[in-house]
Amino acid sequence: MKKIYVVGLGPGRLEEMTRHAMAALEESEVIAGYDVYVDLIRIHFPGKTFLSTPMRQETERCRLALEHAAAGETVSMVCSGDAGVYGMAGLIYETAQQFPPVEIEVVPGITAACSGAALLGAPLIHDFAVISLSDLLTPWELIERRLDAAGAADFCICLYNPSSKKRQDYLKRACEILLRHRSPDTIAGIVRNIGREGETAQVTALSQLLTIQTDMFTTVFVGNSQTRNINGKMVTPRGYQGE
Repeated sequence: MKKIYVVGLGPGRLEEMTRHAMAALEESEVIAGYDVYVDLIRIHFPGKTFLSTPMRQETERCRLALEHAAAGETVSMVCSGDAGVYGMAGLIYETAQQFPPVEIEVVPGITAACSGAALLGAPLIHDFAVISLSDLLTPWELIERRLDAAGAADFCICLYNPSSKKRQDYLKRACEILLRHRSPDTIAGIVRNIGREGETAQVTALSQLLTIQTDMFTTVFVGNSQTRNINGKMVTPRGYQGE
């Protein structure tokens, strides 16, 4: 049967890609994806046909990939991080309903919550929530409710897509919601360009996030009430006192 892989590339460095992902890309005749992510791997897979589209053309990207798969080619649709975490796996399954039957295999990768946490120390050792601040697909009112609920429940929180050119104050707004439930001194962390040139990691406090500039290549972490700064690393204990 015709086949399409949906491949999580991980943070960006080739050595952080899984062997499963490498094997899927080697097998594929066509590699499709967002142009930034395709450019990360193009040099490592010569001889492949590459299909790329800009941001906000995800559905068209899926259609291109599925057209090639339906024509008998083995295709990989690539995503940064994990294909099933804010990735393309769900959209491929949805769009594939409009095409002849194609075998779909999702290949997992290291999502930014995990790779960013490793740079900061160990912030996600206890229960945590992952929330995207992008309102392209989710209304801000729903994002607000999720932030408020996660803050009240004392989850460690990982924030994807904290800001963009059109959403410059979204991280500030998110922090203001979390400050309803958290001390301003709550340990927080910021990682930028994970696995790419310019990679940085910074441990700070929730109050400081109100004024820090971020972009779409930044991931933000907010600790729970037990999270500590240990020798410059963001560390959440495995359990609460008395457990």
